[in-house]
Amino acid sequence: MRYFIEFAYNGKKFHGFQSQPDAISVQETLEKALSTVFRETITIVGAGRTDAGVHAKQMYAHFETGLELDSDYWSHKLNSFLPPSIVIYRILKVTDEAHARFDATYRTYEYYIHTYKDVFIAEGSWYHSHHLDVDKMNEACQILFDYTDFECFSKVHTDVNTFNCNISEAHWKQSGNQLIFTITADRFLRNMVRAIVGTMINIGLGKIEVTALRTIIESKNRGKAGFSVPAHGLYLVKVRYPYITERKKINE
Repeated sequence: MRYFIEFAYNGKKFHGFQSQPDAISVQETLEKALSTVFRETITIVGAGRTDAGVHAKQMYAHFETGLELDSDYWSHKLNSFLPPSIVIYRILKVTDEAHARFDATYRTYEYYIHTYKDVFIAEGSWYHSHHLDVDKMNEACQILFDYTDFECFSKVHTDVNTFNCNISEAHWKQSGNQLIFTITADRFLRNMVRAIVGTMINIGLGKIEVTALRTIIESKNRGKAGFSVPAHGLYLVKVRYPYITERKKINE
């Protein structure tokens, strides 16, 4: 039987989501816990990959087991085996064809910036003290909707067949001394969000004009885009599937 797990993690201590040799990952940690609790070898397939230090407020993965699983009981048991940096919210039985990666219709990321030195949020938000023109940055966001090929924001030497992504949401919101960038698309390239944010920062600082973003995208050259902002301010916050209803939050 195939199941989805909905979970979240603080990426600070992990070298990304995907398992890799000689580095601790979210996938490896989850698979060890699932295999221990279910007493069988469990392999999971995630909704996507996050880089080292990136967090996820909502992530899904699928796995198969011969057990009939009760969500509340097994979620509680698994959470007792997992480190404090990972939490499983629920386990969902799905069809044998359901796929955590390929069935996701869209994903949403947020990037957090704080403009004053705050030791209590520094591990989950990037401190940037220089003034940013948020209006210009939001103006630049509108340009993203005119394109689908975002090779210029992709990590080089990546194993993808296409650089096309359909962006449906992109905007900056300022609340006091905090800035949040939100972006939604059907898929994302490696390092894409962090490269977009870095380019937007250059626009907000006045280093490049808003219209220069078109030239950057059309160049398909990573070297033309902005720097990659630090990973610790980036969060995967939403993954959506046509057959999964949104979980009701505890405080709702």
